[in-house]
Amino acid sequence: MAVGVLHVELHIPAAQSLKDKRSAVKSLKDQLRAHFNVSVAELEADEKWQRASLGVAAVGEDRRYVEGCLRQVVEWIERNRFVNVIRVEQESW
Repeated sequence: MAVGVLHVELHIPAAQSLKDKRSAVKSLKDQLRAHFNVSVAELEADEKWQRASLGVAAVGEDRRYVEGCLRQVVEWIERNRFVNVIRVEQESW
């Protein structure tokens, strides 16, 4: 069994309030769960309107599969027009 985790810091340029931020983050989390079957949680709940931090976890049979899945998650987030990726940290074991 292999486990992989991502820590993704995001900029949400269209967010003009915490309500906008929560809506964007909820939508992103729901889409990631549906497309990739990963666990997603907002980390470091910040009161800044345009910043968010997500934790993503994947479990699989082997490490290559898990790392590939998380790589696809990052690529998908980077293509999302509503958020900009600031920083990504990935770890697997």
